[in-house]
Amino acid sequence: MTFINKHTSQVLVHILFWMLFVFVSLFLFSDYYWRENPFLQYVSLLVVIVYINNFLLLPFFVKKKLYVLYVFVFAAISFFATQLYCYAFAQCGCSLPKCLSDYLWQTLVPLIFFSFVWVLYRFIDKQEEVEAVKKEHAEMELKFLKSQINPHVLFNNLNTIYSYSIEKPEDTPELILMLSDNLKHVLYESNEKTISLEKEVHFIDNYIKFQKIRTEGVKQINYSKTIDSLSHQIAPLLLITIIENAFKHSTLNSEIKVKINVEEGVLNFTCENDFDDQKVTTTDLKIGLQNLEKRLELIYKDDYEFNIDKNRDFKVTLKLNLK
Repeated sequence: MTFINKHTSQVLVHILFWMLFVFVSLFLFSDYYWRENPFLQYVSLLVVIVYINNFLLLPFFVKKKLYVLYVFVFAAISFFATQLYCYAFAQCGCSLPKCLSDYLWQTLVPLIFFSFVWVLYRFIDKQEEVEAVKKEHAEMELKFLKSQINPHVLFNNLNTIYSYSIEKPEDTPELILMLSDNLKHVLYESNEKTISLEKEVHFIDNYIKFQKIRTEGVKQINYSKTIDSLSHQIAPLLLITIIENAFKHSTLNSEIKVKINVEEGVLNFTCENDFDDQKVTTTDLKIGLQNLEKRLELIYKDDYEFNIDKNRDFKVTLKLNLK
C-alpha cells in the first residue's frame, strides 16, 4: 500500500508539473499562437531528455559518485537542447547570448525540477530502508533477549517439581499443571509483541506459588496486586525478570515484597528484597536487569520509568503505560 501511494504521488507530481509548465510557457512567455508555436513540438523532445536524465544519467552518475562529471553533462545537455530549440524549432536567428537568455530556462526548469524530485524520492526510499533495517534489528534483539529469559524461569520450576516429587508426590500433579501453563506462556504466548495482562499476571501467580513452595520456612513472600482491569496489553516476560532477580539475590530468612498496581492503564510495579552486601555487589544485583532495561527501551521508549534503589534493601520500581 505504501509503494502504491508513493508511486501515485510521483505520477501526479509529473503530470501537474508538465501541465503547469506548458501553460506558463505558452501564455506568459510566448509571442506565438497555439498552432504556430514551435514550443509544442519541442515539448516532446524535452520530455525525452528529462526522462533519459531521470532513468539513465542520474542513476548511473550517482551510483558511480561522479557528481562533478554529471554537472558538466547536465550543462552540456541544457546548452545543446536550447540551441536546438532556438535554431531548429523557433528559428529565431538570434545571437547565442540572446538565445540562452530567452530560452535556456525552458530546458533548465524541467531538468532541475525532475532531478530534484528524483533525489527526494531516492532519499525517502533510503530512509525507509534504514527504518526497516532498524526494525528488523530491534526484533532480532528482542528475540535474543527473550531467549535468555526463558531457561531461568523453566529450570527453577522444574527443580521445584523434582523436590516435591520426592517429598510430597501427592501434590506433584498440581505443580505439573502449573508448569504446563508456564510452558505454554513462555514457549508460545511470549512470542507475541503484547499479550493480555491477565495471562502475564497468571504466569506470575504460578511462579510465586512455585517459589513459596521452594522457599518455605526460608523466605517470607509478601505478594499483593490491585488491578482495575485485566484486559490491558503488556509485553510478555517483563516483570518476571525483576521477581527472579529478587529471589536469586535475597538472603535467607528475609522478606521479598512484590506489589502490582494497575489503575487507568498505568502499571506501577515494586519489588523489594534484602541482600548481603558482603557477598553480593550492586553490580551483581543489576546484571539480571540489564536485559530488561534494553527491552523496555526497545518496546516502550518514553512510556516507562525504571528505577533501582539500593539503601538497606534492594528496590526496583517500574511505571509503565500499558498498551
